[in-house]
Formats: sequence, C-alpha cells, structure tokens
Amino acid sequence: DKQIEELDAGDDIKAKLHKEVKRLKSLSKGSSEVNVERTYIENCLALPWNKKSQDNNDIINARAVLDADHYGMKDVKDRIIEYLAVRNITSVSDAPILCLVGPPGTGKTSIARSVAAALNKKYIRVCLGGVRDEAEIRGHRKTYVGAMPGRIIEGLKQAKTSNPLMLLDEIDKISNDYRSDTASALLEVLDGEQNQHFVDHYIELPVDLSDVLFIATANDLSTVSRPLLDRMEIIEVQGYTLNEKMHIAKEHLVKKQIAKNGLMTSMLKISDGALKRIIYAYTKEAGVRELERQIAKICRKAVTRLYEESVYTPDGSRNTEVKKCIRVTDKNLFEYLGKEKYRPDKANKHPEVGVVRGLAWTSVGGETLEIEVNVMAGSSELKLTGNMGDVMKESAMIAYSLVRSLTMNGKYKVDSEFYDKHNIHLHIPEGAVPKDGPSAGITMTTAMLSAVTQIPVRADVAMTGEVTLRGRVLPIGGLKEKLLAARMAGMKVVLVPEENRSDVEELDEEITQGVTIKYVENIKQVLKEALVLQEN
Repeated sequence: DKQIEELDAGDDIKAKLHKEVKRLKSLSKGSSEVNVERTYIENCLALPWNKKSQDNNDIINARAVLDADHYGMKDVKDRIIEYLAVRNITSVSDAPILCLVGPPGTGKTSIARSVAAALNKKYIRVCLGGVRDEAEIRGHRKTYVGAMPGRIIEGLKQAKTSNPLMLLDEIDKISNDYRSDTASALLEVLDGEQNQHFVDHYIELPVDLSDVLFIATANDLSTVSRPLLDRMEIIEVQGYTLNEKMHIAKEHLVKKQIAKNGLMTSMLKISDGALKRIIYAYTKEAGVRELERQIAKICRKAVTRLYEESVYTPDGSRNTEVKKCIRVTDKNLFEYLGKEKYRPDKANKHPEVGVVRGLAWTSVGGETLEIEVNVMAGSSELKLTGNMGDVMKESAMIAYSLVRSLTMNGKYKVDSEFYDKHNIHLHIPEGAVPKDGPSAGITMTTAMLSAVTQIPVRADVAMTGEVTLRGRVLPIGGLKEKLLAARMAGMKVVLVPEENRSDVEELDEEITQGVTIKYVENIKQVLKEALVLQEN
C-alpha cells in the first residue's frame, strides 16, 4: 500500500491497485492465484506511469551530436531538430512517429541511437523481425499460465521513464498469416490520437504512450499494411554516393576498425585512392556494411604483418623499439583484399543496332542494364528472356505493339509484311538475376525499333521511363541511384521522364555532374535523342 501511494500515477490507477492488493490479502496462502496476483501487482508498480526523464532541449547540441555520429541523412536530422524547436516553444510533447525506410547498411538503426543521445532520452530497441503473435505487442490475458505484458510495456518497464525513444526495428518483417496479424496490433501503439490510452491485455489499465518517441525502420514498404503506413511519417534514407561513402570511411569506419583491431592510427595509413577502389571494385551495396568489412580485413592483415615484423611480441604487448607504419594504396591493395570483385559496365565504344542501355533500381543501389534485341526470319513471334517479372513482360508487350504502330508510316516505316515474316527476341543479360519493375518501357521500345529499322543507337545514352501504348512517357522512382549508375558506367546523356524534373532538381550537384539530363514526354523525343539517324 505504501508503494502504491508513492507511485506517480492517477487516482483511478492507484484505486485499482489498492483493490488488487486487497484481493491478494483475501486469498489463502496455498492458492495458485497468489503468485499470479503478486506478479501482476509487481508489474504494475514497475511501470513509470507519469515519471519522465529531463530531455536535453539544446538544439545546437542536438545537431552537433547527430552530425558527429552520421554523415549525410539531412532529412532525418532536420525532422528531429524541427520537433525539438516546436516543443521548446509550445511545451507540447506530442512525439512524432517516424519510419526510416531505406536499403540495408544505410544507418537507420544507428541514427536512432544517436537521436536518443542527442535528446538525452532512454533508448529502447524492440526488434519486430519474425514476430508472429499479437500477444508479443499487446500482452497475454492474466488468466493464461506464464502470462506476460507485451514488448511495448516491457520496454517502458526497462526504460523506467514514460518518455523514452523506442526503436521498432524491421517493422516490415513482422509476419502476417491466417493465424495472427501482428501489424494490426501495432495500429493503436502508432496512432498519436489513440495511444494516450493504450491498454495492454495483461496490465488492463490505460497507459499513456503519447510521450514516447517512436522510430520505426524498414527496408521495403510494399510488405507493410496501408493502415499502419498511414499512422507513420515516412522518411526515406537513400543509398550513399561515392563521395558520401568516402567521407563515412575516412571520418568513421577507418578510425573505428583501427581501434577495434588494437592498432594505432600511426601504424596504418589507408590512402584515398585505396578507399575509392574498395568502394567501386570490392563492394556493391547502397549502405556501408561491406565497405566496413573490407576495411576490417585490411586491419587484420596489417596486425598480422606487424606481428611478423616484431612490432608486437608473442604475448601481444607492443615493442616500442620497432617503429613501423603500413601504407595501403590503390597500387598494393590487391595484397590485402585479393583480386577485384566487381567491374562496372562501361559504355560501349560505338553505336550498335538493337542494343540500348537502361537504368534499374536494386536494393544495393543503381544498375545499368543492357537490353538486346535480335530480329530473325520466322512467323511473327516475340520471345522474351532474362528472368523478367510479370510487370516487365507486360512492358515488353506494350513496346512491341508501339513499335508496330510507329513503323506503319513516317520516318521509321518498314514493309507491311515485315512482322509476319520475322521473329523478335528481346533479352536482358544476367539471366540468373530476377528483374521486374515499370521503368524499362522506353528502353525496350528503342531497342526493338532499332533492330527492326536497322538504325544504330548512340552508345553514350542511357534511359529510364515507362511508356504507354500511345507513346507517352510515364514517371519512375529511384532516380538518385539510377543517375549514379549512369555516371559510373561513363554515360554522357541520360533520358528521364519530364514528370521527374522536380525529383532531379532536388538532387545534389555531385550526382548529376558530368551527365547531361534530357527530359522526354513521348517516345518520339526519346527516339530523336537516342537513334543515330542518317541526316545527323
């Protein structure tokens, strides 16, 4: 009773707990319910209720902490600073519910830890990967044997404050099958209007979650239910550019791995040229995890070499008499990492018939796809190969019909019986890699028309965009990654849908540098830019 009175909670909660204590006293000592009742009261007393920690409201400090820990990620940092600024002026503590979406290894989970440090909040991580029971979120009924509160209430108990930062990691990996729907159990938790009175099945008392700063992370939103998405503020965390990866490696990863492997900065120097080569020849990712592994590999090999050269004694202590510094450059990098793993596809040297360079978005960044089309004698058959998904196959069918209509008359006219006497085969190399998505329409159309009319396609042009049956070019996504891939491949011109103009204008200059971006509204503009016509 004394603990209940000392509890920082509402009168109705105290009254309920007094009632439970009274009930516990009335139970006989041998009853099986005694343990259940005592555990329930202890869980309720362990909750923070109205107890809050003092947050750090210094905006300058918050920005400094976030910038020191992470390079880039401007949107996330700005949103946190805006939240702090508004709260400082209004004293209203409605915490936002943010969802960071992006490829693996881009720092989504670690930025949440930095945000907690910047705001001086308790940091609680709830991993939702593979959770397949609503009881994990909302708790079990007290009547069950071994009943427990859900993970949200457990997180509050662990934090001992009602205003921690709670990270809901991998929110797109929660299972949803005929037995349970965990995503629906999260709806009340992640609704700013409803979570002031969140009722856990075990606690059975309304708990206020409105002061909890929820940050969710996801790799792919296509698997997240629409009602759940509607309750969160989506912030996209995009893949890093070569320049951003260089900054992250120099400012964070190299120092971290040198310290982790017991070295000193004076013992190992990795040149900028070596880092650049690691990024584009030894890694293929949107994030920096593989880059960190490669740097760690260099550090381990350096430690071994220093041992062999007597800088370290057999017992692991340092021999101060021997001074040695290992320098890793792009010239001797292969000694540490072996032969190069990846070679970016370079632009072809000469214009070719039926070969067009398309751009694709993948979970590890942008890619260039070379689409090839051959025409041979046959009986009006369209063959598609290259492990294409349903959406891409439909794009190819639209491209085929569009090419047939374009070649009926005008500039690209072919014999009326041409299609009845010829087969067309469209192939996207790397048949083992599944490819799907609505952004190769104009690429397929250009490749088919080139093969049918025998007009070559410029080798330095790449393109991305979906096409309609009447030749209109539709907008697409993943432009940042696609433009980076075009730059890496040495493309000079990139054709982008007119409706994506605003997306390109938002990008940094370093992404578009060295590439001429031309906006296209219909297929005739695409063909004019891409085909090498005789009058040119």
